[in-house]
Amino acid sequence: MTTDIVIYHNPACGTSRNTLAMVRSAGIEPHVVEYLKTPPSRGLLLQIIDRAGIAPRDLLRRKGTPYDELGLGDVTLSEEALVDAMMAHPILINRPLVVSPLGVKLCRPSEAVVDLLPGGLPSTFVKEDGEIVEAAPR
Repeated sequence: MTTDIVIYHNPACGTSRNTLAMVRSAGIEPHVVEYLKTPPSRGLLLQIIDRAGIAPRDLLRRKGTPYDELGLGDVTLSEEALVDAMMAHPILINRPLVVSPLGVKLCRPSEAVVDLLPGGLPSTFVKEDGEIVEAAPR
């Protein structure tokens, strides 16, 4: 199926791998952007944040990042400062981000992607850890 879906992906992340596999199990080959190798531009990142209906702070990843060292837990930091940090350190961008004609989401947990699949999840899906995600057709 040809559907314009983009996934901002980190192949080292199980949630990201599960999300990508769910999209593919729906018969869709998304455009995969390994955002650590090819980070989005500032303008595109701001568009994604806006379309997802979240604040930059909601997109920050803590685990395995310089979040603490950079003092990003400081609630007085501006949204601009948080975006600056993500631009300087793309590992701070949480993943997987999925852009679909049906919307934009940070797909944590991975089954959040089902809402972005035009046909839903056509069959039961088994995640890497053995967890079962039941089919959810639209």
